Order: sequence, then C-alpha cells, then structure tokens
Amino acid sequence: MADQDKARGKDAEADHRSDGSSLEGLPDTELVTRAQRGDTQAFDVLAERYADKVHRLTYRVLRNEEDAEDALQEAFLSAYRNLPRFEGKSTFSTWLYRVAMNAALMRRRKRREGMVSLEEPRDREESQVTLQLADWGRGPIEETLNDELRDALSAAVESLPEDLAQVFLLREVEGMSNARAAEILELSVPAVKSRLHRARVALRDYLNRFFSDRAARERTGAEGAARPRTGSGPGA
Repeated sequence: MADQDKARGKDAEADHRSDGSSLEGLPDTELVTRAQRGDTQAFDVLAERYADKVHRLTYRVLRNEEDAEDALQEAFLSAYRNLPRFEGKSTFSTWLYRVAMNAALMRRRKRREGMVSLEEPRDREESQVTLQLADWGRGPIEETLNDELRDALSAAVESLPEDLAQVFLLREVEGMSNARAAEILELSVPAVKSRLHRARVALRDYLNRFFSDRAARERTGAEGAARPRTGSGPGA
C-alpha cells in the first residue's frame, strides 16, 4: 500500500513537470526548489512571472529597447546557470533583480566608456538639498518642455556613476523602499540614503544648468529677432 502511494506521488509530480500550467500557482520557493532539481519548466514559470518587471528594470538602466532585451536574456541565462548557488538568503525576486541589474550595468558600462562622470565633489547637508529646478520661465509648448525634460533627465542619469545610478533607478524610478533597494544592492539603508542624496544633488545641478542654458539661448534668439535690420527697406 505504501509503495502504491509513493508511486502515485511520483506520478503526480511527473504530471506537474509535464504540464507547465499546473506550476503557475506555486510560490517562488517551491518553483526554485524544483528548478534546482532540474525541472526546466519550473524555471520557465519563474522567468515568465518576472519577465516584465526585469525588462522594465533593464530598460530603465539602458534606455534602449534592443540593449534592454539583450540584458534581459543575459540576466535569465545567468540566473539559470547560477540557480544551484542560490541559497535562499534573500527572496528569489531580490536575487533576480540583482542579477538583472548587473547584466544591465555591464552593457551600460561598455556603452559609456569615455564619458565624463556627472557627479562633482560636494559638501552639503542632505537636509538642505532637494531635487528642484530653478524657475527658468515657461516654454512655448508644455509638451515640448516635457520631452526636453525627459531627454535631459535621461542624459543626466546616463552620466551618473554606477553606484548612484543604481540607487536612483531603484528608489525614484522603480519606487522601491530604501530597505528593498538596500537588499537588492547588498548595502545598508544609510548607504542607500547617502547615495540617493548624492544622485539627487548631481541631477538637480545638471537640470538647472540645462534649463539655464536653454533660457539663455531663447533670450539670445529673441534679442536677435527684435534687433532692427540695416541696409534694407525703402530709402536704404
């Protein structure tokens, strides 16, 4: 009788392995355990479960669809290869985000070789610094201003050092808590707060300069258009 029950249990497990849909309701921990035992369908369920979130993260880092897709594939391939080493000290999603962040940053690192870092040495109290733009006046078209701001912010984040970019993307773009970001990046919460502060300072200064230059260009253009032309008109 015991042998029959054992056989039925094996048959049930085989059914789980042959039918991916039967795995979808299982928690991450069970899927990880099955995948570590060689159940590729269990890993497929995990990959499908987190594909959108991981892709969003890689795209936020790289701002390029092709690069983001490549980083996504590299992240899941690396996760699959290293899954036997996953010990469950953190959640699977935390571990996977860490793998994906590393894959995206590796591509980002190659792309930004030769670029100058945005951050400059500063000595300011965190309580005195906020990410606020100076009032450079209204643009002619709000939509154009928004597009310019998005492009400027993307360029600014692209120029941040990696340690600051990671924290900024997880906290301000993905909306994660300090504790969650610290867990993914294997940092202390105070370290996350410090890096976030430095990222905000660098981005604020970059954007202030951007809109200051923009306003100066507009003033120059307006003055040039208003200046009376010489050598033309009746009697010239």
